[in-house]
Amino acid sequence: MVDLRRGSASFGRWWGVELSAANHRMLWVPEGLAHGLLVLSDSADFLYKCTDVYSPAHERTLAWDDPAVGIEWPLPPGVQPKLSAKDRAGKSCADIEKFP
Repeated sequence: MVDLRRGSASFGRWWGVELSAANHRMLWVPEGLAHGLLVLSDSADFLYKCTDVYSPAHERTLAWDDPAVGIEWPLPPGVQPKLSAKDRAGKSCADIEKFP
């Protein structure tokens, strides 16, 4: 998750957690935080529970590899993730629309 709330003390910072069938963890992402996931197994089931109806017009896509954010993805050296077209077009933290 990356905090995109301009007025937040943690603005621009990231943090992450491993979710697995073994640890049974769930994650709540507050409004104003970007979120992404990296599947480390051959397949995964991922479910979202949302507070409102999905609205593509309000969606923002942060570049997964923005050096200004510096997310430490658990990728083996030299391995690039498979990205959707939307994720390949992600914007830097400097350029993405922020929350108040």
